[in-house]
Amino acid sequence: MDVKEAAQFARCAALGLVCLAGAASIYGQNPGSGQNPTSAANPFYGSVTAQAISDEPLKLSLDDAIRRGFENNLGLKEAESGEKLFQGEKNIALQQFLPTINLSGGTGYFEHNLAAQGFGPSTLKKFGAIFPGGPPTGISLITKDDLTQGQLSLSQTLFSGVVIAGWKAAGAAARSAYFAKMSARGEVVQQVATAYLRCIADASEVDNATALVKADQVQLEHAHAQHEAGTAANLDELRPKVQLQSQQQALIAAQNTLQKDLILLKREIGIDPGQKIVLTDPAPYSDVADQTPAEVRAVAYKSRQDYQNLQNQIIELRAAHAAYRAQRLPSLKFNGYYGVDRVNGSPSHGVFSAVGTLNIPIFREASIRGEADAAATQLAAANAQFDDLRAKIDQQVRSALLDVEAAKKLVDVSKSNVDLATQEVSDETDRVNAGVDDTLPLVTAQASLATAQSNYVQSLYRYNMAKLALARAAGVIELQYRAYLGK
Repeated sequence: MDVKEAAQFARCAALGLVCLAGAASIYGQNPGSGQNPTSAANPFYGSVTAQAISDEPLKLSLDDAIRRGFENNLGLKEAESGEKLFQGEKNIALQQFLPTINLSGGTGYFEHNLAAQGFGPSTLKKFGAIFPGGPPTGISLITKDDLTQGQLSLSQTLFSGVVIAGWKAAGAAARSAYFAKMSARGEVVQQVATAYLRCIADASEVDNATALVKADQVQLEHAHAQHEAGTAANLDELRPKVQLQSQQQALIAAQNTLQKDLILLKREIGIDPGQKIVLTDPAPYSDVADQTPAEVRAVAYKSRQDYQNLQNQIIELRAAHAAYRAQRLPSLKFNGYYGVDRVNGSPSHGVFSAVGTLNIPIFREASIRGEADAAATQLAAANAQFDDLRAKIDQQVRSALLDVEAAKKLVDVSKSNVDLATQEVSDETDRVNAGVDDTLPLVTAQASLATAQSNYVQSLYRYNMAKLALARAAGVIELQYRAYLGK
């Protein structure tokens, strides 16, 4: 690996690893309902379909969904391919330190034209003094021979600053690719868990809408009976009918949203979009232990893969910079071979060569300085990005802690609103049934209950999302998502 190859490898590795590491942060936004995300825009929304569709519904827990995501998610497979690519480049760089040994052999019949090689009659005359009576006559300038050869050759670099720096760059690139893959695994956990919990929330919306439809149907039947008996006006029957149809529309919309989000979940984990699935886990709910920003930040600096990825990119760029500067150093190589030759059936004879080559550069200062300055600029940019990432981690940790605290409060308030709205509907139902009040307050109370239930479902979903975001900011989402969600 010469210096240009080492530098080119470092540049390509840095670019590729930035893309791998940046994919999770770029694509880490959760799509809202009604959107249609695709794997063309975000590979984590796609997967490799792992099994054929079946008529039997597939029961799926959150842990099962994440496991399938690890096996089939397209974004993770791309990251794994990137890791294998850089591991291969590391092995290529390793070969520069190892001896290269080749065994070759062959046999052939040859015809040579001595005149074409400069041995004509005039050449023979110059050697006439060594032949008694002058040079022999009738010598043919066309010769023929058969040659059989066997040869074992060895070549090894004994010292080269460029090769050493290239090896360090390759090792750092391989480690960076590993951390990029681990970051992609965390992204899979967040994406799959988000889609799964979104489907649970959608299912809760469907259940609430279904319950309200049934309640509205009972209320309509009661109002119709009262109207038929002459104890209620036509308007009192019309109101629950309008309320029932409005709730039926909400149920249809909720069912459609659930089916679309289920398709997105299946696309992320390698299940055919037409396969029926049944989510077996309920919406998790638990409080997380109180943590300070300093505590979470300390965990993040040790655990976040993008942080470790960038650290190794800096090591890689330092090695590339050292590779350019190492062009001023001498290099030492060894080349040699041992073989056996046999000509025209004569006894075989051993031949060998052992050559040590010392290469001392004299003057390439302008080129070396220019390349070193360019590498130093890249290194300075990476160091600036590293400093920015430390501040970014602090920002993400603090924001995630605030979101968790606020979402928890919203859950408490939403739950209280559901309890109050449920009591209001119960009281208004008793008043209507007793003939104390008409249906208008009851319809209003039912609408308030529907809104309160929907708000509670959404607040619980946001609370779980905030806890996942906190785990991701701390870099522990793959290992501790169960603890954060309360599973």
